[in-house]
Amino acid sequence: MFEIGKYITLTILRETDPGLYLGKDTESEEVVLLPHKYKPETFEIGDEIRVFIYLDYDERPIATTLEPFLNLNGFGYLRCADVTKHGAFMEWGLEKHLFVSFKEQARPMKIDNWYIVYLYLDEQTNRLAGSSKTNQFLQNDNLTIKAYDEVNVLITHLTEKGANVIINGLHKGLIYLEDIFEDIRTGDRLKAFVKNIRDDHKVDVVLQKQGYRSIEPNAQFILDELKASGGFIPLHDKSSPETIKEILGLSKKSFKKAIGSLYKDKQITIKDDGIELI
Repeated sequence: MFEIGKYITLTILRETDPGLYLGKDTESEEVVLLPHKYKPETFEIGDEIRVFIYLDYDERPIATTLEPFLNLNGFGYLRCADVTKHGAFMEWGLEKHLFVSFKEQARPMKIDNWYIVYLYLDEQTNRLAGSSKTNQFLQNDNLTIKAYDEVNVLITHLTEKGANVIINGLHKGLIYLEDIFEDIRTGDRLKAFVKNIRDDHKVDVVLQKQGYRSIEPNAQFILDELKASGGFIPLHDKSSPETIKEILGLSKKSFKKAIGSLYKDKQITIKDDGIELI
């Protein structure tokens, strides 16, 4: 049986009135239907096609070329489309909405509100389902990351401390408020860097590389901004941290390191009223 909730590349075996039947190869007896509305404009029998497998309204495996907002054992930021006596139904990029039972809701879901949701396979029913109780699917006991690693993060919610994140779909982390120099929101997917791993396995994350590692990319960023601004930016080493953050989205420390590197390389001059491209 085809694995539900994942992408798979299959072979087009034959065309019928309902659509295209796909299999793992031309000799395959196990097939799945790709309805006509999802078939490519041009194709030939024997062509390979990448599809996503899920259950239709009759609980039968079906293929689609639509791209869901999350895959099996992954997280997404989804809008609640409906709430019934059975649970909530989320928009996730496919025709059939994703079901989230009441027991899998971290808090009661409301129509049109957005939630971080985990996609899992219910082993009892063999159906795809969602859960907003995301902590049960994350663990920090056996970390697969180390300090300074580049990682992918999903912003889950903002607090007075900063931004809580899911790291590489596996671990929990936090971007402290003082390390946030750009506008971020729940649901954003970003590249980030591991700043520190604490003794209790809590992970601190930042959006810019740390220490000497941050000079080169930030210097290039400032060069690009100078070129886009006609060769001059009204910032210098005496500018306030708030002004630097507002204009460039950088901390004053990162800004000073970057312009120091650019000045040393004779790419800019530092004037009383700003920096200028040479």
